[in-house]
Amino acid sequence: QVQLAESGGGLVQPGGSLRLSCAASGTVWSMYRMEWYRQAPGKQRELVAARMIDGRTNYADSVKGRFTISSDSAKKTVYLQMSSLKAEDTAVYYCHADVETPKGRGNYWGQGTQVTVSS
Repeated sequence: QVQLAESGGGLVQPGGSLRLSCAASGTVWSMYRMEWYRQAPGKQRELVAARMIDGRTNYADSVKGRFTISSDSAKKTVYLQMSSLKAEDTAVYYCHADVETPKGRGNYWGQGTQVTVSS
């Protein structure tokens, strides 16, 4: 069983930076697609950034140029570096993984980490 644990959330002032981490526990053979989603109060969960196994990335228009997704396959960890944060980035951020395990390919979610951007 794969579990994802996010960390790095918190309170930051507008214009500040945070780095989120998502570490996978359990046996993971391949990380096909690693993603960060976010959900603000009263809004639907939205895709923020994705990284494919071949290194391709894509981002929501609202975060392009400010957020960077990266991964360390040896550590089974994906990161989201967030810069120039705005109040509208406030949300719970979730990690999602499409991975290969001994039991086959599966999708997993983390529990979420709160990011609050406020002065």
